Amino acid sequence: MSGFGKCTVIVGCQWGDEGKGKIVDVLAEGVDIVARYQGGANAGHTVHVGDDEFILHQIPSGILHEGRRCLLGNGVVLDIVQFFQEFDALAERGIDLTGRVGVSRRAHLLLPYHRLMDKAAEQSAAEKIGTTGRGIGPAYEDKAGRRGVRVADLGNRPRLESRVASAMSRVCERLDRLGQGAGTDLERAMEEALSLGDRLLALSCDTGPEITRALDAGQRVLLEGAQGTVLDLDHGTYPFVTSSNTTAAGAAIGTGIGPTRIDDVVGVVKAYITRVGEGPLPTGMDQAMDEHMRQLGGEFGATTGRPRRCGWFDSVISRFAAQVNGLTGLAVTKLDVLDTLPEIKVATAYTMPDGSVVEDFPADTWSLGDIVPVYETHPGWECSTAGARTLADLPPNARSYLDRLEELTGAPVRWVSVGTKRSQIIQL
Repeated sequence: MSGFGKCTVIVGCQWGDEGKGKIVDVLAEGVDIVARYQGGANAGHTVHVGDDEFILHQIPSGILHEGRRCLLGNGVVLDIVQFFQEFDALAERGIDLTGRVGVSRRAHLLLPYHRLMDKAAEQSAAEKIGTTGRGIGPAYEDKAGRRGVRVADLGNRPRLESRVASAMSRVCERLDRLGQGAGTDLERAMEEALSLGDRLLALSCDTGPEITRALDAGQRVLLEGAQGTVLDLDHGTYPFVTSSNTTAAGAAIGTGIGPTRIDDVVGVVKAYITRVGEGPLPTGMDQAMDEHMRQLGGEFGATTGRPRRCGWFDSVISRFAAQVNGLTGLAVTKLDVLDTLPEIKVATAYTMPDGSVVEDFPADTWSLGDIVPVYETHPGWECSTAGARTLADLPPNARSYLDRLEELTGAPVRWVSVGTKRSQIIQL
């Protein structure tokens, strides 16, 4: 698969779950390194290889291509126990991992007490965020508060023990205030996690220099994010966001390379839109259509299994994603899910509570619950697109729909996915 840059960012342009894993998997065939730049085990990338399904939470989906080097950058918060469960499960399924996985020494560890804090804080919160409970927020909170434990700390036992003891004391005190004790299970979980330290150190590396040297040598690199643009800590629907920068600028920070090394930013959008967790979904469908679309698209979270809320394509969000990420192209996924619909809506603007009509994504998250989308309606194609392998194979109405998404977003459509298999993708 050709048609992308030497250093390409793959970024989600909605609320996550856009199908980034498949796009990375398909494009990884033509690169040397795939690096993850943010997030943790709260993300799930589902990839189908033949009849096999792989759900990857931390290791980049490029691992499914023989010989590709897969890195986890400094912007990631690494759940060490879950990471090795995933690592070992891949090995058991016959994936050769020898020398292929590297973890930044600057990456922060997500430890068992982070998961405890995440669940306790969500349970006690007056306003639910809809966290996955995987400890992501508390881990980034410790990082920003300069209290974190990094991969590099595993190599200095006295320093590691000091930082962990301080964290445990702080967490236990906070759990007591929330009316939830830590118990002996936490101590056992911590022993299990830290016992994997030497094994993780053996995989540790400096991702920035490694990627820079690879690019200098003419190799190709994919940088993949987790979640999506409107879950970005700065640019998303705050406070209903994740705890890191999911947007393309985060790719340089999260891997340790200069931003000028990035020459291509591919935004992944679903042909409609979905969201897991709490927070507004401006183009959410009515209950009957929501359930119908969920069943058509298999819209259940890869990490938690939670049902995703479904909505019509929101071009206000896709334009915002094109602007904030500097998109050079789009990959549209799950076009085939729309195959049976007689009509398809697209939101082109929002009518705000004061009656004004806006085409730019508003910063005021609270207003999104009261906006009314401005829709245009497109005729469906009511036939299967699953066998299409070129643009000409698509029904005319499907081509017109893609043209309109491209026009509204302001970025060219370069790939279209029409099924879960690797072969079910069209390169324009």
